Amino acid sequence: MGKNNANAAVLDANMEKAKKEGKLWNRMKKSRTSYLMLAPYLILFTFFTIAPVLVSIGLSFTYFNMLEAPDFVGWANYVKLFLDDDIFMIALKNTLLFAVITGPVSYILCVLFAWIINEFRGKLRAFLTLIFYAPSICGQAYLVWNIILNPGKTGWLNGILIKMGFLDEPILWMQTEKYVLPVLIVVQLWLSLGTGFLSFIAGLQTVDKSLYEAAAMDGVKNRWQELWFVTLPSMKPQLMFGAVMQITQSFAVADISIQLAGNPSVNYAGATVVTHLLDYSSTRYEMGYASAIATVLFLLMVGTNKFVQKVLGRVGE
Repeated sequence: MGKNNANAAVLDANMEKAKKEGKLWNRMKKSRTSYLMLAPYLILFTFFTIAPVLVSIGLSFTYFNMLEAPDFVGWANYVKLFLDDDIFMIALKNTLLFAVITGPVSYILCVLFAWIINEFRGKLRAFLTLIFYAPSICGQAYLVWNIILNPGKTGWLNGILIKMGFLDEPILWMQTEKYVLPVLIVVQLWLSLGTGFLSFIAGLQTVDKSLYEAAAMDGVKNRWQELWFVTLPSMKPQLMFGAVMQITQSFAVADISIQLAGNPSVNYAGATVVTHLLDYSSTRYEMGYASAIATVLFLLMVGTNKFVQKVLGRVGE
C-alpha cells in the first residue's frame, strides 16, 4: 500500500512538472519576439561573461602556465592558497578591510549626497553632480594624490602639516607601512561616488511626489522619516544596483594600490586580492593558481551581494 502511494506521489510530481514545462514553453512561444530581441545580448553575455567564469573555475583545479596544456592538480591550488600563501592572507585581510569600511561608508555617502543634491534644481544640480562624479571618471585622479602625498617638503600634505607645526620633517606616506592602508582607504572613498551615485540621483527624480502627501497624512513628520519610509522604498531597484556596484568596487581595489603604493607595496601593506591575482596572472603566468584566486574573489562578491540584498529588502519596514 505504501509503495503504491509513493508511486502515485511520484506520478503526480511528474505530471505537475510536465504541466509547468508546458506552461513555460507556451509563454516562451507567445513571447518569442522578446526572446529574439534579447538573443544578441544573451549570446554575448554567455560567451564573454558566463563562459569565462566557468573556464576560470575549471582552470583553478589545474596547473597552467599558458605554454603547456593544463595539468589537473585537484584542490592543490586552494590548499596552497589558504595554508601556504602568507601574502594571499595579507591581501585577503586588506581586501576585507576595504570592503567592510569603504563599502558601507561609500554607499551611505552616495545616498546622502544624492539626496542633498536632488534638493537643488536645474543647472546647479547638474553642476554639483558633475563635481562629485568627476573623480571616479578622471583617469589621472592618482596624479592629484601623488602630488598631495609627495614624500618631500613639496608635497601638499607634508607642507601643510610642517607649516602648522604638526611635523618637524616630511613623512614618507606610501613607504611607511602603517600609513599605506589608511591612505588607500581615504583615496578609495574619494573615488567611490561613481555609477551608483548617478543611479541614486536618477532614482530620486522618479519618486512620485504624491507619496509624500500620503505619508504626511499617515503620520510621517520630518524629512528623515520621509527618506526612510517613502524615498528609499520607492527606489529599491536603484539601491540594489548601487549596492552591487559599490561591493564590486570595494572588492576590486587594485589600481589605487599599484599607482600610489606600488606592486608589491612595502611589506605588502597595500596588497589586495586583485593585486595578488595580477601578480600571478600578468607577471608569473601561473594561470591555474590565478584562477583559484579569482574564484575565491568571485565567491566573496556573490556571498556579500546576497547578504546585502537581504538587508536592503528590509528598507522601509
